Amino acid sequence: MPDLPEVTAWPTRYAVSLLPEDHVDYHLFVITVEDRGNNQWAITRNGSCLGSDGTWDHGIKEYGRGARWLATHRFDLDTALRLAKRAAPSIRVNGIPAYAAAARGADR
Repeated sequence: MPDLPEVTAWPTRYAVSLLPEDHVDYHLFVITVEDRGNNQWAITRNGSCLGSDGTWDHGIKEYGRGARWLATHRFDLDTALRLAKRAAPSIRVNGIPAYAAAARGADR
């Protein structure tokens, strides 16, 4: 076998949630922080992308959005994780906020 370059591995996606991973409703309340290359990370949930102003914009792809949109929806990893953690408690599913779902799961 010829000499091959060293195989590398790196994280490309993080899961962020107020609910613990073993909570029955975890998958409903999870936010993802996904690698977009060049040290740029997107914060996504259910087909939406979180902006630097804390609002969710429908659509996660940058195609046709322009540099201004990218500047407010792509972050370095530390910033993306910080913003995702800040947004996690405000996630709602069928009107139920994450903190209530977490408390309900603790009672089960």
